[in-house]
This record gives sequence, structure tokens and C-alpha cells, in this order.
Amino acid sequence: MSSRPWTMCSKLPRWNRHHISPAASKSRGTALVSIEKSPFRKVLFKYDSHKFQKRGYLTTANASSSFQNGENYDHICELASSSLRFGPGSTMEVGYDLASLKARRILLFVDPHVAKLPPFENVLCSIDQHVPKSYELDIYDQIRVEPDNESFQRAISYTTNQTTKHGHYDAIVALGGGSTIDTAKAANLYSCYPPNNFYDYVNPPLGKGLPVPGPLTPLIAIPTTAGTGSETTGVAIFDDTPTKSKTGIAHRRLKATLGIVDPDN
Repeated sequence: MSSRPWTMCSKLPRWNRHHISPAASKSRGTALVSIEKSPFRKVLFKYDSHKFQKRGYLTTANASSSFQNGENYDHICELASSSLRFGPGSTMEVGYDLASLKARRILLFVDPHVAKLPPFENVLCSIDQHVPKSYELDIYDQIRVEPDNESFQRAISYTTNQTTKHGHYDAIVALGGGSTIDTAKAANLYSCYPPNNFYDYVNPPLGKGLPVPGPLTPLIAIPTTAGTGSETTGVAIFDDTPTKSKTGIAHRRLKATLGIVDPDN
């Protein structure tokens, strides 16, 4: 018997081998299986020794379901997130990012309370220093804490009207908490691809959950609160007043192009 605590199932490829406890391979019932997906990581599962012996080996794609009932399910998931920049004072770099996007028309969403604080001045200062002087900056500060369908629609109406009059924005900046960032996401989507009905993009069962048709305007999210994580997600949450429920819009294209996480904010 090997001196190793686990013996190896040789039927599996080298990068996907299952290591089985010698005692477990001879006993009935459940035991721990260590699935070594790489030389640096092992995952422990419980398995039924009879099912394991009957199959000869398990794959990572059906391992967990096989332990339960022998049926195969999709156990593959993908985790996607926005690019993040972290560090004290990183808010002052937003001007560089807008300049690299060659942004001339910029829309800034800001919480009305944050508009009275230093982070707002830092954003304006950075834009003024690094974006060419011909830039146009519009500021929308009618953000509602815990946004609802009406506050979303007001922001969408403002953004759409400005776009109709002066053309699309080159970049959008959201400075504030999750409410501000989510409002900016919704306004970005609806102004780029106006639907027939507000609820077309809203998640079922309240809405149709239509997919986002294409790319959106680059969005830079600068959170001033900790906990929502809206700068990393493709979700915009709001309260639906008519049904007195909380719902949202979800699609990977809603994710911010860049999230700037500044502890000084």
C-alpha cells in the first residue's frame, strides 16, 4: 500500500485525477474523495463507494451529481467582474481614464449629498486637469436612495433627452453608493437602446428580461460606500412601486468598464 494518504485512480488524466482513500475503496457507504484539479488545489467530496466502483471513475463535470443520484447536471459556472483599481487617492486618476477613452462629452451621476463632499471636487479637478479643455460635462444629481421605477425613469428621461439634443455621451461616471451606480447603469442602457416599454429589460416575472442588444457607453463607477459591490456587477436594483416589490435589470453588459475603489472616499 502506498505511504500516501490517498491512492490514485489511474483512469483519469493527469490534470484531473481523483485521489481515493484506501480504506474508503474497500468499505461500504460514504467517504471523502479528494479531487485534485491542479497541483495547488484539492477539493474534498463525499462519495458512495459502490457507485464509484461501478463507474470506475468520476469526472469533475458530474462528480457532485453522481454522489447524489447518478444523473448529470451542468456544474460549470462563470464568474465575471469589472476591472477594479484600488488605492488611496485613486479617484484623482479618473481624468486620465476619461482622456484615454478620448471622452469629450461626459455625464456625471452623483449623489446629492456626495456633491457637497471632497470626492466630488476631486473628480471635477481630475477631469479639468487631464481631459482636453473642449470637454462638455453634464451633472445629474437627482438620485434617490433605494431607487424606484420612477427615479430610474427620471434619470433615463434626462439622459435620453440630452442624447437626443447633443448626441451620445463618450463616457459616464457614477460617484456615490449603489443607488447612484445602479441609476447610472439603467440610464446608460435605456438611452443607448430605448425599449418599447420600461419593463422590457426588467427581470421576469415583472418584466420581459430582454437581453441588452449591444455594447453600452463606457461607465466608470466610483463607490463612496462599502457593501453594495455595484461597481463590480451587471445588476441594477430598484423598488417597483406599483407591485411594492424589489426587482432589477441584469446583464453582463451593465457592468462598469472600470471600478475605482478609493478608501479616502
